[in-house]
Amino acid sequence: MKVIGLDLSLTATGIASNLGWCQTIGETGITTLPLDQRLDAIERLNRDILTTIGGGPGNWPDLVAIEIPAFSRSGAGSHERSALWWRVVRSLRDREIPVAEVAIQQRMRYATGKGSASKGAVIDAVARRLPMFATGGDDNCADAAILAAMAADHLGQPMAVMPAAHRRALDAVQWPDEVRPVVAPFSPSAGVGADTVHLPATEVAS
Repeated sequence: MKVIGLDLSLTATGIASNLGWCQTIGETGITTLPLDQRLDAIERLNRDILTTIGGGPGNWPDLVAIEIPAFSRSGAGSHERSALWWRVVRSLRDREIPVAEVAIQQRMRYATGKGSASKGAVIDAVARRLPMFATGGDDNCADAAILAAMAADHLGQPMAVMPAAHRRALDAVQWPDEVRPVVAPFSPSAGVGADTVHLPATEVAS
């Protein structure tokens, strides 16, 4: 199984995979561009993100967990960040890639056991529990790593043994039906690994 965690940003989108890598992609100055150039920059960033995620039909992930934008945050760039979010999600769904929306609070809870945590606490949690991700202290990469770990855990292939208080974050996510585990959720006593059923989007819709 291949899953992706996405923490979208204009200047530093965090992208992580349960295969153990993470990186950031972005452009500076997008919000200061004229309208047409802003549209071009957002589309260019969308293409770069898609290329990093998969690059082709044979390499697309089985599931993408993407952070829901913080609607309380406004100011410069919020309009363009929203445009990027919807453009990326539309591109993923056009390719029938299942997408799960994860609230910031649930990402923090999975990382630290609490629904509110500092960027440093999340970075430390990734370094301690998910050392396969070499984040270099980058909070965007760390956030994406947690999202990828949540998606993998949901599918029965956890990347680490997580305490029950952390895993309760998974119950608050509305996971897509196109791909789902066929065994009971992972527990430390049950072992790691699970088979998974893939359902085409057309079959699910029917």
